Amino acid sequence: MGGLFGLVSQTDCVKDLFFGTDYHSHLGTKRGGMAVQNKYGFKRFIHNIENTPFRSKLEPDLLKLKGNKGIGVISDFDDQPLLIRSHLGNYAIVTVGAIQNAEELAEMASDEKGVHFSEMSGGEINPTELTAALINQEGSFVEGIQKAQNLIEGSCSLLLLTNEGIYAARDKLGRTPLVIGKKERSLAITSETCAFPNLHLEIKKYLGPGEIVFLSQEGIEPKKLPEKTMKICSFLWVYYGFPASSYEGISVETVRNRCGRKLAQIDSQEIDLVAGIPDSGTAHGLGYASKTQIPFLRPFVKYTPTWPRSFMPQNQAVRDLVAKMKLIPIKDLIENKRILFCEDSIVRGTQLKDTIQRLYHYGASEVHMRPACPPLIYGCKYLNFSRSRSELDLAARKAVQEIEGEKAANLSDYAHPDSEKHHRMVDKIRQRLKLTSLRYQRLEELVKAIGLPKEKLCTYCWDGCG
Repeated sequence: MGGLFGLVSQTDCVKDLFFGTDYHSHLGTKRGGMAVQNKYGFKRFIHNIENTPFRSKLEPDLLKLKGNKGIGVISDFDDQPLLIRSHLGNYAIVTVGAIQNAEELAEMASDEKGVHFSEMSGGEINPTELTAALINQEGSFVEGIQKAQNLIEGSCSLLLLTNEGIYAARDKLGRTPLVIGKKERSLAITSETCAFPNLHLEIKKYLGPGEIVFLSQEGIEPKKLPEKTMKICSFLWVYYGFPASSYEGISVETVRNRCGRKLAQIDSQEIDLVAGIPDSGTAHGLGYASKTQIPFLRPFVKYTPTWPRSFMPQNQAVRDLVAKMKLIPIKDLIENKRILFCEDSIVRGTQLKDTIQRLYHYGASEVHMRPACPPLIYGCKYLNFSRSRSELDLAARKAVQEIEGEKAANLSDYAHPDSEKHHRMVDKIRQRLKLTSLRYQRLEELVKAIGLPKEKLCTYCWDGCG
């Protein structure tokens, strides 16, 4: 998915920029970078973070960076920030989102003389480079940003660093967040508000959908008012977002706790303990346990000192190995126990299946699963979630394929939680994972847990409504 951080200060901002960007490391898997501007121009560093954290890779570069304004990014797959020279002036740019019509836009941009695009591995166009090319076609940065956002199908939030300050633009439907923070002598812009507290920044403003502002030493200058329609990604609260962050003023940790409580409200399963898959299901599990008054315990603990996140390595076999090795079982809390696990979601279920088998190996008598969101039926087309995977890799779509065979399925039938086909799909998933029972969160309960009207949320991956 990726995350952005920018800072304008009356003093050198490099240290705060470094730590603020690092607080987005949970959002990206491949590249991390920073760019600063000073009287000598622009300077940037980009590093591969697939197997080494951003902080370790970028720390040696800090002594080579100096400036009172800069931008940073943790990226899903493309090299960023980019340094651009254009008729608008020199600038650096970072983006987050997904451009579904990239080939069409690249052809359109290439009609301009002298415009060309470098290819990434796999022949894909760098989306940040494409966004910059669209911006450069207009007579000002604001006009260019608006043009890019109007043409892009998918989503695109961005930070654009100039000699004078930072343009910040949230994508036109607000699918990803951007939030302004403030402290004495500094303004910041972030995807994740968890970057603010330890840098002594206070939340000043949540940008609205399509809103554009300019941050400088003079303050915050509105450039384009927000649109009325919003479709923020619901998965931010369920899965992507860091627990200490908030979006639209709504705390991630609070929503996850409410999700767990709502799962428990309609559950009468007899169990001995509640647990959360570390760490993604912990907050949901705590909510479930508080509602039922059943003990929350940790039959698995995560060994974090040396093992990286399991989704970071690009090789599936390595991801599976990391997922297994970092979770250490506690036999006393597993043997002869009826265990109910909460989890944020079941995407493919590959690693989860192995985790469940390990529980049975250590003597669990029953293993129950309660995901905090409905089954993922549709592959996301607005962000980069599961961008490299086929929809048929999703656990729910595999189950649908088993039921329907080669026939084209009406997926809306499977998305409806009270339909016979939905129940058959869920039972197929349960059988494949060898669970004693499996019950998903209902979408209406998830919406209530978030606390925004459904029309302001993107729920495409669950019900096809984006």
